Amino acid sequence: MSDRVSRPTLAAPDDDPHLWLEDIEGGDALAWVNERSQRTLARFGTAGFERDRDALAAILDRPDRIPGISRRGEFVYNFWTDAANPRGLWRRTTLASYRQTEPAWDILLDLDALAATEGEDWVWAGASLEPHQRRRTILSLSRGGADAAVHREFDLATRSFVTDGFTLPEAKGGIAWLDADTLLLSSALGEGMATTSGYARTVRLWRRGEDPLKTAIVFEVQPQSMSVWAGIDRTGGSERIWFLEKPVFFETRGWLGDRNGPGEAIALPADSQWDVFGDWLAVKLRTAWTPADIRFAGDALLGISLSAFRAGDRAFQVLFEPEERRTLDGFFWNRGQLMLSILDNLQPRFEVVTPSLEGWRKHTIDVLPSTGVVHAWSLDAEEADTNGEVMVSLQDPITPPQMLLLDMSRPEAVQSPLLLKRSPDAFDSRGLKVVKHEAVSADGEKIPYTLVGPAGETGEAPVHLTAYGGFGVSVLPSYSASIGKLWLERGGTSVTANIRGGGEFGARWHEAGRREGKHLAHEDFAAVAGDLVSRGITQPGRIAAEGGSNGGLLIANMLTRHPEKFGALFCTIPLIDMRRYTKLLAGASWIDEYGDPDKPEDWAFLQKISAYHVADAGSYPPILLATTRRDDRVHPAHARKMAAKLEALGHRVHFYEPEAGGHGYGKDSRERASFIALGYAFLRQAIGWESQA
Repeated sequence: MSDRVSRPTLAAPDDDPHLWLEDIEGGDALAWVNERSQRTLARFGTAGFERDRDALAAILDRPDRIPGISRRGEFVYNFWTDAANPRGLWRRTTLASYRQTEPAWDILLDLDALAATEGEDWVWAGASLEPHQRRRTILSLSRGGADAAVHREFDLATRSFVTDGFTLPEAKGGIAWLDADTLLLSSALGEGMATTSGYARTVRLWRRGEDPLKTAIVFEVQPQSMSVWAGIDRTGGSERIWFLEKPVFFETRGWLGDRNGPGEAIALPADSQWDVFGDWLAVKLRTAWTPADIRFAGDALLGISLSAFRAGDRAFQVLFEPEERRTLDGFFWNRGQLMLSILDNLQPRFEVVTPSLEGWRKHTIDVLPSTGVVHAWSLDAEEADTNGEVMVSLQDPITPPQMLLLDMSRPEAVQSPLLLKRSPDAFDSRGLKVVKHEAVSADGEKIPYTLVGPAGETGEAPVHLTAYGGFGVSVLPSYSASIGKLWLERGGTSVTANIRGGGEFGARWHEAGRREGKHLAHEDFAAVAGDLVSRGITQPGRIAAEGGSNGGLLIANMLTRHPEKFGALFCTIPLIDMRRYTKLLAGASWIDEYGDPDKPEDWAFLQKISAYHVADAGSYPPILLATTRRDDRVHPAHARKMAAKLEALGHRVHFYEPEAGGHGYGKDSRERASFIALGYAFLRQAIGWESQA
């Protein structure tokens, strides 16, 4: 670690000379933002950028790409965008029709027409269908892509909003249908209804015709808690309500209750994940647990009868046992069977477990690929409606996605899955190879990464390197239209690194890169960059690194801690100021991941990765910091203030902030394509790569 990392940094947030940039819509702040964004567009928004933007937007809007679906009753539903409908169409059809080359779609809502009529910057945020009659739905509409949304009742028969129906002004949170005239409302709307993280702290019973701000509160927690919500479970043949509190990011407390509120507490470890179907309970542990003198390992999956568990029985059956590089990536119920998604040294494996009073029977699903990236989920949106049909997507870095339908109704006799849709090629992958390597990090840990590029090492490959490394999220090398079209097709190489802090090898991998260990995740990324050089693939000046959100924190730390290893950095929607992050928008919700800067013992390690404070006048590679004004999750001031400080220090820094996009790159395909193409134009220019395309 360099000397500048360990120097004393700012003692208090008020020492920050760029606090004025935290005023999102402030006149001075917007003048600063607009001037620098225009400067960046003028520098990199060339004719080549415009060609790239248009080519990528056309790919993202291709009419023959796969429409994702979810079934509710007799119909499958899809939200679709294309060049003619950039905001999108909400539509439905039958599964039989979906299987045809040209499905007969029934248009329920034209969001472009609605936005034009109402003069609103609407972005689709989802729909919640009333589960009994399925004639009404609550639509969630976001302004500019923010997390906060407006909720409005919509009639599927008339294709119109319900006059005097359920309507909720803009806020973070959501609803769940109890019946056609009653909702459970988990919303931050109203004075005192938000936690310090900005999420809901109450669950309210909202009856038709009532003012949502005056509805009965049936569950509430202290403002310091992260959030609450309620889920309605109909898998047991009657209505059950699960009330859930997230005191911190990686803990959940649950109660079984009814419309009057929570009743019985569910006595499971707070850091476990659990789900119920009928009278069966599945529990995935994060850390080891010893109920009734029986020790179960962290990352294990356990099963038991729910009624027996509620009666005090703790004779769990172990359904999955982890190994050092074999972990349970996820699980879900379908028609009373439990499907397990496993990563075995990053390779996909699937098993299905059937519970019974005689024991839980396990079957391996061997008809799905054991390489590439494979995801599975229930076709039916409601667990109570599942019939064994499972959707499966598969892809790899040079093979576009395919959508399959797998019938799990008899796991012991599963047939080959049915191919539903195949995505077209987004780029020319001829001559590309996919290779897996490992780098050795600063403490000796082996860090896997996947390299995609042309055969034959030149020692000068233009490399696009990315990772995430946080919140237990697994990042696998998928098919990327943007990297493929704007980097690989031109002769470049791309690398995805599986650094610590992610979930690729279970809770231990995440834990190693959390809080005090976050710096190790950053060391892992630097080690991969170094390994690319030592293998003769490239040189430091030819490595262009990109990361967003938590990955933006990673990229900012590469600038300040390992500048010699990179030629250029693209830092998007980033978290950077680790002194004030808990005071900005949803920042307080991430204390469990990073630590609390108001505690001296936590600030002792946080200050070392707070790139905003660490940055000095040393030699740094060029960087583009990009965010969006409507990001109400990670405050745009992180990128703004970092750019201002670097600019004052005389570094080669560029800044870009479009108005819309939320915690993403834009509200439609053209905006996303513009954001990405601008970033890649900067990266290519900064590393001195003249494209052959």
